[in-house]
Amino acid sequence: MAGDWSDRALALGGVLLAAEAVVRVARTARIDPVVEETLLASVLVTDPETTASVYPDRFVRGEALRLLQRRLSGRQTGPEALEATRYAIALLHLSRKLVRDPRRLERLRTGIAAVRALVEQYGIDHESVRARLAGLYQENVSTLTPRILVQGDPSILATPYRQDEIRALLLAGIRSAVLFHQVGGRRWQVLLQRRHLLSAADRLLREV
Repeated sequence: MAGDWSDRALALGGVLLAAEAVVRVARTARIDPVVEETLLASVLVTDPETTASVYPDRFVRGEALRLLQRRLSGRQTGPEALEATRYAIALLHLSRKLVRDPRRLERLRTGIAAVRALVEQYGIDHESVRARLAGLYQENVSTLTPRILVQGDPSILATPYRQDEIRALLLAGIRSAVLFHQVGGRRWQVLLQRRHLLSAADRLLREV
């Protein structure tokens, strides 16, 4: 799907929001439920008509865009921000490898279709849905390099439920990263054309 700077800003905001969600869960086991559910549901939107339809909740779109502004303008620093940025960069890199592997991508699409059936039965916030999304990440993404090694509270990271939650959120980050590339986004644009992304985020926030 073709896209413009607004589409790229929103998709990149989705990558950053997923990366930040991973950091928060790994460190505190806490995350806004609306943000989490929207991110996980985004994985199921494989043929969107618009970028906004991947993140239908207006609050979450606003959160993603404001996070994009803070990161690209350098207003948010510190260990957690740097860690989330590292995850986001890795997600962008892994997503490119994923889309260049048709067999792996087809397996992922088939798995996502099965998750949709689970969501219809149990809802997006059910632990079985998180577990299946986590499995899809393990089977199709974690075998790619570089592997994302999540840091955090050891007691949290040792909990199977949280492990599934983190992997499911990483898959949501992959989904946003794929979308970023689909709408014409490239990693070098984040460094060399960030003013276009920031201007687009400003416009979108006025609409939100």
